[in-house]
Amino acid sequence: MEPLLPRGKCLTDFKRLFLLSLVLVYLIALVSPDQDYYGLLGISKEATSREIRQAFKKLALKLHPDKNQNDPEAHENFLKINRAYEVLKDEDLRKKYDKYGEKGLDDQQQGGRYESWHYYRYDFGIYDDDPEIITLDRGEFDAAVTSGELWFINFYSPRCSHCHDLAPTWREFAKEMDGLIRIGAVNCGDNRMLCRNKGINSYPSLYVFKTGMNPVKYFGDRSKESLMSFAMQFVTSTVTELWAGNFVSAVQTAFASGVGWLITFCAEQGDCLTSRTRLKLAGMLEGLVNVGWMDCATQGELCDNLDISTSTTAFFPPGATLTNKERGGVLFLNTLDAREIYLEVMQHLPDFQMISASSLQDHLAHHRWLIFFQFGETGKSDDHDLKKLSYLLKAENIQVGKFDCLSAPNVCNDLYVYQPCVVVFKGRGINDYEIHHGKKILYDIVAFAKESVNSHVVTLGPQNFPGKEKEPWLVDFFAPWCPPCRALLPELRKASKQLYGQLKFGTLDCTVHEGICNMHNIRAYPTTVVFNQSHTHEYEGHHSSEQILEFIEDLMNPSVVSLTPETFSELVKKKKANEIWMVDFYAPWCGPCQALMPEWKRMARLLNGLVSVGSVDCQKYFSLCHQENIQGYPEIRLFPQKSASSYQYYSYNGWNRDAHSLRRWALGYLPRVSLDLTPQSFTDKVLNGKEHWVVDFYAPWCGPCQNFAPEFEILAKAVKGKVKAGKVDCQAYAQTCQTAGIRAYPTVKFYPYQGAKKNAFGEHIDSHDAKAIAELLMEKVEDIKKKRKKSSRNKDEL
Repeated sequence: MEPLLPRGKCLTDFKRLFLLSLVLVYLIALVSPDQDYYGLLGISKEATSREIRQAFKKLALKLHPDKNQNDPEAHENFLKINRAYEVLKDEDLRKKYDKYGEKGLDDQQQGGRYESWHYYRYDFGIYDDDPEIITLDRGEFDAAVTSGELWFINFYSPRCSHCHDLAPTWREFAKEMDGLIRIGAVNCGDNRMLCRNKGINSYPSLYVFKTGMNPVKYFGDRSKESLMSFAMQFVTSTVTELWAGNFVSAVQTAFASGVGWLITFCAEQGDCLTSRTRLKLAGMLEGLVNVGWMDCATQGELCDNLDISTSTTAFFPPGATLTNKERGGVLFLNTLDAREIYLEVMQHLPDFQMISASSLQDHLAHHRWLIFFQFGETGKSDDHDLKKLSYLLKAENIQVGKFDCLSAPNVCNDLYVYQPCVVVFKGRGINDYEIHHGKKILYDIVAFAKESVNSHVVTLGPQNFPGKEKEPWLVDFFAPWCPPCRALLPELRKASKQLYGQLKFGTLDCTVHEGICNMHNIRAYPTTVVFNQSHTHEYEGHHSSEQILEFIEDLMNPSVVSLTPETFSELVKKKKANEIWMVDFYAPWCGPCQALMPEWKRMARLLNGLVSVGSVDCQKYFSLCHQENIQGYPEIRLFPQKSASSYQYYSYNGWNRDAHSLRRWALGYLPRVSLDLTPQSFTDKVLNGKEHWVVDFYAPWCGPCQNFAPEFEILAKAVKGKVKAGKVDCQAYAQTCQTAGIRAYPTVKFYPYQGAKKNAFGEHIDSHDAKAIAELLMEKVEDIKKKRKKSSRNKDEL
């Protein structure tokens, strides 16, 4: 038998194929790094929003086509880094990219447009390089403004010229107020949702925030002096003037409470701290040290007794000697700079209590604690601000301490503490705790501690990880280096308070418990899963407590039927004649599908009882989707009530995929219950008839009328049998509408039958919500029935 191809030909083709495969491997090796967004920007996966902006700006200034006009590939190269930035700056897109790569972003259009080089040089990231100004994103904002500290925040847009005009002044103001008030900035271009939720509709908008008071907007001129004057009125710290009559008692009272004094003595010789500096120090040291001053010109004898001859500032820690004979423990400060004085005083304040292994259990049994776990003596912290924790957490009854893991490694191993960290114990023993994974800065730790002790989220490990036989759990699989993970944690704490007693919440660190995460096929962080005995449900929505609660509600009372090939055939194809189905054909990796999912479930709840709603996983049931000729994801189809065609559907092609737009589209396919009224039928049936009527007066060209039309059909169905529903076209029957006193569209009126001809004006219904109108009509109908019964009873008595 002759071979189909000569031997040599086969060999040649084989060589070509082999060489081609080598070339492809080489090309893939070259291209792959370019496709990694983190690599493109030169950042690590744990990069913060600020670091992402800074890295992108550096590359933008270097690679921008405006600066590389002779490079034909400059545009394409810039699009790559721009796409990387647009995806990684967004928490939700970043999570999808980490989990599915670019495949999960197929329908997302981020990065297709960019600005001029001038924009990136002068307008982009205005405050990213200013150490005194804290740039806040969506995940950090709530932690900042609820920390108990005083914040003055500038909401700006990089495109706003007034924002750029303010920037130099805002920087000077931040330096002047450093330590007294936290100065922040929110880029509303990158945090649109945050700014919208806070009601920010013009730029720049300047607000003061402090726990316990409503935000206060600044309306004055934008000079440094005016800003300072406005901000200082919210500073509640005070500076006490001391004299012979109150000095000893004031100091001793403070010492008895464990609080020291910082006192400025103003004499004829030497420079004295200004009143502004003293007030600034009072704010910086609030709750830790009292601040006062003494005029040695009027209190000469007292200053002489204290051996004060020139202007000076001294720190008297609790127990310090106040006579001129001894200066034991008194710290004299030879500077007029508030920051330098603050740092010296903070260095001399006592460190947190060191808790021993033998007393740890007793400490945690009945008290809330924030504990710094360290490994060996680390000396005093460089971050002296952290010493304010005891004061800021006092209202929450949270005590602050330290624990050395080298003194009791077994204790730390049992808590899965393998490196220095901060842990909150909630007052219910050693096993009810949560590890802090945010920034090691004061406002972030304070917010974490307050949230954690009042929530029901616990740290999980092999010993307490939920098993199949236990109650339902929501488990967040995360990595501490992952910014979206850190942003999700506060939202989980909020949700846990709402679902207490129904669902337990826990977090699992996959960098520590890699085996458990691998067992559950965790491919990206954060991955949030609900374990309900043998069933698991992965959460795919946005990182907000509201959507987590909706997800849980949907699990407890499912609004969407997960369809298999069998149930699709049985429930949809063979549905009853009067049934309507809406089905979402999706793929789990598809970004738009994930965005649609929470809206789809919300829509299903809105349509409850009117339209049945299902979904088909086309990755899992590829054959079914192929058979149904699904060309792209998501594909939304509505299967109407059966007509002449045995199998008919309509595809949704609308631009908006929110719950209300989808609901409105679906309601358009409901069978009509209301009746179209002409002038004759309006007179005969509505005005002269013996039935109650609700009438929708509309115009065909009116957008709100079109939106209300399906709502009116829901109303008609709800009141069917008790109230008739009709519609009058005011474009066709203008005279009828004029007689009824219609001045706007749509207008809803109720015409109750009470034994006589009805008035054409009827009763105006001031609502366009079907449920609200139905409830109102039922109340009115019941009242009419009661009046009739009462009238009949009175006639019988007569």
